[in-house]
Amino acid sequence: MKDQLRQAISTALQQCYASGVLSSGELPAEIQLEVPKNPDHGDFATNLAMTMAKAERKAPRQIAEALVAALQGNPLCEKIEIAGPGFINFRLAPNCWYGVLDQVMQAGDAYGRSQVGAGTKIQVEFVSANPTGPLHIGHGRGAAVGDAVAAVLEAAGFDVQREYYVNDAGNQVKTLGLSILLRLRELQGETIDFPEDGYQAEYIRELAAKYLDAEGDLRGLAEEEAIERCARFGVARVLEWIAADLKAFGIGFDNWYSEKSLYDRAMVDMELAKLKEKGLTFEQEGALWLRTTDYGDDKDRVLIKSDGSSTYFASDVAYHMEKFDRGFDRVIDVWGADHHGYIPRMKAMLSGLGHPPEDLEVLLIQMVNLLRDGVPFTMGKRSGNFITLREVIDEVGSDACRYFFLMRRCDSQLDFDLELAKQQSSDNPVYYVQYAHARVCSINRNAAEAGVAQPDPAQVDCSKLQLDEELALAKQLARLPEAIVGAALNYEPHRVVFYLQELAAQFHSYYNRHRVLVDDPAATQARLYLVNCVRIVFANALRILGVSAPEKM
Repeated sequence: MKDQLRQAISTALQQCYASGVLSSGELPAEIQLEVPKNPDHGDFATNLAMTMAKAERKAPRQIAEALVAALQGNPLCEKIEIAGPGFINFRLAPNCWYGVLDQVMQAGDAYGRSQVGAGTKIQVEFVSANPTGPLHIGHGRGAAVGDAVAAVLEAAGFDVQREYYVNDAGNQVKTLGLSILLRLRELQGETIDFPEDGYQAEYIRELAAKYLDAEGDLRGLAEEEAIERCARFGVARVLEWIAADLKAFGIGFDNWYSEKSLYDRAMVDMELAKLKEKGLTFEQEGALWLRTTDYGDDKDRVLIKSDGSSTYFASDVAYHMEKFDRGFDRVIDVWGADHHGYIPRMKAMLSGLGHPPEDLEVLLIQMVNLLRDGVPFTMGKRSGNFITLREVIDEVGSDACRYFFLMRRCDSQLDFDLELAKQQSSDNPVYYVQYAHARVCSINRNAAEAGVAQPDPAQVDCSKLQLDEELALAKQLARLPEAIVGAALNYEPHRVVFYLQELAAQFHSYYNRHRVLVDDPAATQARLYLVNCVRIVFANALRILGVSAPEKM
């Protein structure tokens, strides 16, 4: 509807230039339209007359009066008013909004999708938890956010790849291998001295027992070889757990990218050589540094230490350089909030290579506070000192888990109440939305039992939709495409959650006050048509969030 109104305003503006009422002849780059906070002010408002005042050398109200005169008789508009110093308020004709119902019904599952992204290639890398233990609840929030960001981008016409970066190289993997080896020896009756920085949780004993069953005794092997075998075994098994947990969470990846493969293919050396060729590195005290201060970082960063070993930064730099080598136009990383200090150095590296720093977008995931009836709660029997994602999924289900994770901006802390997530009441946000979809399905079943056929779009008389609530529902359905585009361009899937909450509130209010199946057959058909458009929109928006749309609850 905004696009149609913008076109009408643009046409009126050209008429004003042609008639000489306005003289600059400068069409604005974009006509801004906003939804007024007060519905009494109409459906849309524009400040166009004020932005044109300087070029036209006229008072904004004079410009507004000229535009309004040129728009008179336009079938889109029921009422046009000038307010304040020159705002123009538009109230659209009801039949324009009801025309949206035909768009919803014709597009079906595709309603809300667009081609705003024009096939721009974007990679979303998320979760990427170290394969040294089960996913915890913080990883779960990152998983839900990353997957939903990818989904809204796809719905807006971007070409998206989901990637998991497997940190299967470095000290944490060696620590995993040593921890498993020591527990394995303990199982064999040896007395061990377990290091404080080892992985302490119960799953390490599980891995040690599994290794003994699958691979047998390690006695007689050199220590380094034994640790390496335990590490590789542990990483493989933990990745199986992670993949299984993510599958239960409804999340899949297009690509699992191994950090170790960077070293196996000499990619780290190759990519660092490119930095050296561009003069972006220097040597000092036997170490290789990246000149990140030249591009806004607070200090330069070490790539290769004086002992010849690579830093984590070196492999991250090589990995991100290789992402762009693969042809992605933009890269989105979903990281824990404790990595915020890492962002400037990564953007500095890209700037040095000639990439605009905005080609890398980092979404920071804040902590999740787990509550039970409002009281802080901890589980973590298997993991020892953290709450696993699987524990939460098993207790509240994947739908509630994903929905709750997406209810707030990802960079704000989130309180997750387990008991609320399980409630079957309007207090539970995900139940409230899913129940709205189920209610429409129930209406359809009641209609079938009463012998009422589903409406034929060509025969529906939308003039029978005369209630304010019905018009409000049609307006809300019209806003889904814009809500999805806004969520995609700003990487904010919580906007879709807010949209759904508002639509559910409007629908439940309508359902509680008015019957759909009434004595007037034409009114029944029109109302059935409306609520089934609502059903389609609920299903489409929930699908983007990775949440099911049940037909019965």
